[in-house]
Amino acid sequence: MNMKKIMLVCSAGMSTSLLVTKMEQSAKKLGDEVEIFALPMSDGMSRIPTVDCVLLGPQVRFNLGKIKEEADKVNPGLPVEVIDMKDYGLMNGANVLKKALEIVNNK
Repeated sequence: MNMKKIMLVCSAGMSTSLLVTKMEQSAKKLGDEVEIFALPMSDGMSRIPTVDCVLLGPQVRFNLGKIKEEADKVNPGLPVEVIDMKDYGLMNGANVLKKALEIVNNK
């Protein structure tokens, strides 16, 4: 299995770092090889060509159209989704990871 690269994007890159840790813990339990990292919006755009999936924190969901548009220019077909607000609020890394892997595997 190829290592999947999942980028989480939020306003400052800070609030999502705990969620990244929870997702990594879930991936380890499942035996999935994933690279998960969080970046602020300003830095995330430059990494779009290198990832398999982009998940937006609910606080930046208004950027969904802009990011999808930019992603299509450099990485056509790249899945870009908004993290479920409930899963984000509860820091449910298992659910967010499951959703990310579903959209990566179905692209």
